[in-house]
Amino acid sequence: MNELMEQVNKTPIEIALDIDEDGMTTARKLYTFLELAQGQFSRWVKSNIVDNEFATENEDYWRFDIDVETPTGGIVKRDDYKLTAHFAKKLSMKGNGEKAEEAREYFTHLEERVKQKAIDFSQLSPELQMFSRIFQSVAEQQLEQKRQAEKVEQLDKKVDSIKDVIALNPNSWRTDSAKIINKIALQMGGYEHIKAIREESYKLLEERMGVALSIRLSNKKKTQALNGVSKSKIDKLNQLDVIADDKKLIQGYVSVIKDMAIKYGVTEVAAYV
Repeated sequence: MNELMEQVNKTPIEIALDIDEDGMTTARKLYTFLELAQGQFSRWVKSNIVDNEFATENEDYWRFDIDVETPTGGIVKRDDYKLTAHFAKKLSMKGNGEKAEEAREYFTHLEERVKQKAIDFSQLSPELQMFSRIFQSVAEQQLEQKRQAEKVEQLDKKVDSIKDVIALNPNSWRTDSAKIINKIALQMGGYEHIKAIREESYKLLEERMGVALSIRLSNKKKTQALNGVSKSKIDKLNQLDVIADDKKLIQGYVSVIKDMAIKYGVTEVAAYV
């Protein structure tokens, strides 16, 4: 009943953005409201939130997990981020169109209301202001303790993830790497990212090992053609087949996949090795 009353008291834009009692929205709600490109949420988050040098985690945004149902009926974890009104307004400024303008205007008015509350607070008696400052100090200490505990928990999970990734077996590197790439794709929002992730892995291997996989692949195809291998089999050859011909490349590729798994925060890798 209370939730229903809260929804009734909210404006349409507050319902769409799922504004909470602190005036905060989430990255996914904002992304949907701004009608940004479908399937690009993870890339948008990475460039505009996570890698944004002008944004600070646990000040401008807070990461949390949500459960999302897959087309097959399963449940997977997805990243989302709580955004302050000020930060959400800055993100809205990067958009164009009516929705972006509506969001900017809303968050601007929201900030003004917060400022007005601060002005009204200054009219309190000195005694009440003192008690309020004490309460605020205690609240900030508890919140900071909670943030530190969350950071420790995230660090522990990352360490566990690294331990699991290191267990990747070079003897089954093709199967293991494919499963980890699939996992990274899910972390980024879906299997449509697999091609881009695999291309990234090849590029990293080329840079690290100083090789040109495309040239080696072309040469391999020519050699097999001269040896009378059927065209259908030659057409199926790819960079992984080139890597399989060289033990050093296999070791290098395994290292690249480990680094990518850690970079993208892949967990539960042990199930794949």
